Amino acid sequence: MDDVSDVGEPDGGGDEARGPEHGPLAGFTVGVTAARRADELGALLQRRGAAVLHAPALRIVPLADDGELMAATKRIVDRAPDVVVATTAIGFRGWVEAADGWGLGDALLERLRTVELLARGPKVKGAVRAAGLTERWSPASESMAEVLDRLLEQGVEGRRIAVQLHGEPLPGFVEALREGGAEVLGVPVYRWLPPEDLGPVDRLLDAAVSRGVDAVTFTSAPAAVSLLGRAEERGMLPELLAAFGHDVLPACVGPVTAVPLQAHGVATVQPERFRLGPLVQLLCQELPARARALPVAGHRLEIRGHAVLVDGELRAVPPAGMSLLRALARRPGWVVPRAELLRALPGTGRDEHAVETAMARLRTSLGTPKLIQTVVKRGYRLALDPATTTKYTTD
Repeated sequence: MDDVSDVGEPDGGGDEARGPEHGPLAGFTVGVTAARRADELGALLQRRGAAVLHAPALRIVPLADDGELMAATKRIVDRAPDVVVATTAIGFRGWVEAADGWGLGDALLERLRTVELLARGPKVKGAVRAAGLTERWSPASESMAEVLDRLLEQGVEGRRIAVQLHGEPLPGFVEALREGGAEVLGVPVYRWLPPEDLGPVDRLLDAAVSRGVDAVTFTSAPAAVSLLGRAEERGMLPELLAAFGHDVLPACVGPVTAVPLQAHGVATVQPERFRLGPLVQLLCQELPARARALPVAGHRLEIRGHAVLVDGELRAVPPAGMSLLRALARRPGWVVPRAELLRALPGTGRDEHAVETAMARLRTSLGTPKLIQTVVKRGYRLALDPATTTKYTTD
C-alpha cells in the first residue's frame, strides 16, 4: 500500500514557478479520501486554488491494546526471525511504543538489533534510526516489489521473516515469500475500519456521480476499497465507475494504492514519486489539460468544474449557469433549443422561463455577455469565432 506517512513531504517538494494569481487548480473541486494527513493534502490543494471536499473513507485504529500485536511481539522476542521488514514509519513507531507499554520494549529492540532489518523508504529509515536501530537495506524506489525481489534473489527457503503489516494483509507479498519456502510472521500494528460518520463519504459519492467533483485523490489502497464498497452498498458502483471512466479523475499516490480501482477497470493517474507534493503537482497538470477551451467572440473561454476562465481571468459561475454552459459547449456554434437547455438544468420542471433566468445570471457571471448569443424563437448558441472551422457534437 502506498501509505503517505512514508511517502509524503511537508510542502510538496517545493513550488514550481508561480502561475496565474488564481492558481492552477482554481475552478476545480477535488475530493480527498485520506484519513491521515488529510488537512495537509487539503491545504496543498487549496493553496493552488482548488475547492476541497473532505471525505475520510476510513479510520485508523491503533492496536496498542490488541492481543494479536502483543502475541506477534512476544513470538519475535522469544525467537528472533531472520528478517524483519518495516513498511511504514507510523506503524514502526507505534509498534515500539506499544511494546514499551507492555514492558517488552527493550527486549524487542534487542532482538531487532540482531536481525536483517529492511526499511521500505526514507521515512521508515528515520523511524528505525530514531529507535536506536540501523537498517540493513532500503530500496531506492520505496517499493515493496523491490523489497520482495531482493528477498527472493537472496533465497527465502527455510527463513523466518516478520513483516510489519500496514492496515491490511499483503497477500501478493506474503504469498510469494511463502511459496519460496519462508515462514512469514505478520505484525499487525493498526487496522483500517470504515469511518464512524459515513455522511462525508456519501456526499463525496453523490458529488462524484453528479460530476460535482473533478478529481478524487487516494493515498492508500484501503481508502479506495472503502469508497468502492460504500458505493456498492448504496447501489451506486456502476455510476461511480462510469464517472471515474470519463469525467472524474481518480488520482492515486502510487501503484499499490491504484490496485483496487484498476481491478474494476478504472484507469488512474499517479506521480512518479509517491508523495503528496508530486500528487498535487500532477493534478495541477492534469486537470487544466482536461478543461474545455474554446475561442468565443474574440475571447478564450476555458470551462472548469465550477468556474470559467475568460482570457485567463477566473469567473465564478453558479451551478445552473455551469449546466447551461456545458450544454452549449457540447455543440459550440450551434443553436441549442430552450427545451434542451431546460433539461440540462437540475430540478427546474417545465417552465422555460427558468432557462432565461439562468442564462441572464450566466452572462453576468461571465462578464462578457456577447459570448452567448440569443437566437430568437430558437434558443442560444456560443458565439464561436468564425476562424474556427471545427464544430463539435460531443464533449
